[in-house]
Amino acid sequence: MTAKTLITYYSWSGTTVKMAKLLQQVTNGELLELNVNEGTFSSDMYETSGIATKQLETGNLPKLANKLPDLTQYEIILVGVPVWSSQISTPVQTFLQQVKDVTAMVIPFYTSTGSIGGYENDFKNMLQGLNVQKGIGMTAGQLQQVDQAIGELQDWWSKLTK
Repeated sequence: MTAKTLITYYSWSGTTVKMAKLLQQVTNGELLELNVNEGTFSSDMYETSGIATKQLETGNLPKLANKLPDLTQYEIILVGVPVWSSQISTPVQTFLQQVKDVTAMVIPFYTSTGSIGGYENDFKNMLQGLNVQKGIGMTAGQLQQVDQAIGELQDWWSKLTK
């Protein structure tokens, strides 16, 4: 029997949603996009980075615009994140604050254009006490090689769900 899986993600540029859809093919999980209100971020990457930095400095994280399902119904929750300046994107940080009471295995997947820094440690630290497993990251370039990306995701997934 396959574990009931939720694939939740935030995608600013469209890269993370590509990875989420590939993971859906591999896991047969349900997709849930995390949305923020229009105008929260700019279409300019550098301006968005400045907005996110300010959100982190002030602790004023963006509110999610969509209602979340009952997270306790899932056995596995995959959390898709664009890595911004080696940090978890602020909309996903908002989501992670709401994952504190789940018994599901929580696993990050992430996209980045450069260094991920201590991203996985930061993710795990935000969810102390939960069953957080090692995630997987890909770049936009890797995701363009669809067959190869699916193969890597299948290998990773099969090791996690043995």
